[in-house]
This record gives sequence, C-alpha cells and structure tokens, in this order.
Amino acid sequence: VQLQASGGGLVQAGGSLRLSCAASGRRTSIQSIQSMGWYHQAPGKKRELVASIINGNRNYADSVRGRFTISRDKVKNTIDLQMNSLKVEDTGVYFCNVRFDGWNNAWGQGTQVTVSS
Repeated sequence: VQLQASGGGLVQAGGSLRLSCAASGRRTSIQSIQSMGWYHQAPGKKRELVASIINGNRNYADSVRGRFTISRDKVKNTIDLQMNSLKVEDTGVYFCNVRFDGWNNAWGQGTQVTVSS
C-alpha cells in the first residue's frame, strides 16, 4: 500500500483545513486496512498521533478532540482529517499511516500545515 497525503497549507488561527490521504496498491491489501491514523509533528518535536480509526472506533488526542474529525471513504480509498478551529500550535507536518495485511505499515510523505496568529 502506498499513501499520498494532500491538503495542507497556510491558514489563519480559527480557520479550517481538510487533509486527505489517498491509498493505492493491491486491492486486497487496501481492503485489509483496519487501523489508520493521522500524526502531527511540530517543529523540533517528535511525531504524535492525533486521530485514529481502529476497527471502526475513532480516537482523538486531547489537544484536538472536538476540533478534528477523522473519516474513511472506502469507495475513494481515502482517509481524511477535517481540522476546524485551528490553533497556532497545530502547525507542523501531518503524516497519515495505515496498518495492512496484518502488521505491515505504510506512511504518507507528510503535508505541511501552518497556522498564523
């Protein structure tokens, strides 16, 4: 499975962005995806999980709960992250990740989000 992330950009605080992660590859591998997530890496900090879907259950980090929504479109093979009420501290690179065919991992290339005050 290969992942292509898109949708990042520059936005003012309080604004919104929608990130999308498109999966490609073997159909059976894509269908095997049961775990997926979006990670945030702020400048100079480690990568942290902010939203995930695991076996159909959505989970969010405290820092984004109520503002971000993760969703999966099985027809388009995308994993989206709707980000509302953005804050300056949401700035960073966002990476998508999926687990497929059991324990295999795939990462997207990252997309930059910059929130200005």
